[in-house]
Amino acid sequence: MHPLATRKILTLLAVLLTAVCHGAPDQGFDAVDGPNVRVMRHEDGARTLFTRTPDNRTLTKKKFSANGRLIMLTIYRMDANGNPIGCKIFDGNKDLLFKVSYGYRKSDGQLVEERMFDARVTRKDPDTGKEMPVQRIIYVYDAKGNRSAPIVYNLLPGKTFEQVFGTKSSALETNPFRDGASGGTTNPNARPVGR
Repeated sequence: MHPLATRKILTLLAVLLTAVCHGAPDQGFDAVDGPNVRVMRHEDGARTLFTRTPDNRTLTKKKFSANGRLIMLTIYRMDANGNPIGCKIFDGNKDLLFKVSYGYRKSDGQLVEERMFDARVTRKDPDTGKEMPVQRIIYVYDAKGNRSAPIVYNLLPGKTFEQVFGTKSSALETNPFRDGASGGTTNPNARPVGR
């Protein structure tokens, strides 16, 4: 076969394959299945696709608009218990926006703090020279181990986290891969304070 003809056939196949892969936005969501994939459908038509690695150490959250356009990508790194220890938040163009670290109490494993750092501009504390978070979220617990509403310290002027991201925190409200993910304790080792 002539090299030019071969190149034309390969180009045509590549175009067809791309068209099939980027077909109707809904195709991919209805086709996902398996132990490492979950889809959340939102009232406004948007969808969130959760995928995890087989070892449960990485959880990827992709939020799509109602028309199938990627809006936000968040990649969580998890500990052995499936709790996030850090995440990176990207915009719809996959540009890194924020890095987040999560802090847990040693005594009972409860989430007590999130620290969000701007990945585009490093902000340093003038006194210590250490990188400063742009936002801190603190959680307190009552005697029964129930978590409070988040206490948010936004260290930047302008819009609030909720105004920008449409949610009160970057933490996973529930792990979509846990049985009974609609509620309950996030950490299997967590126990009420005082026991």
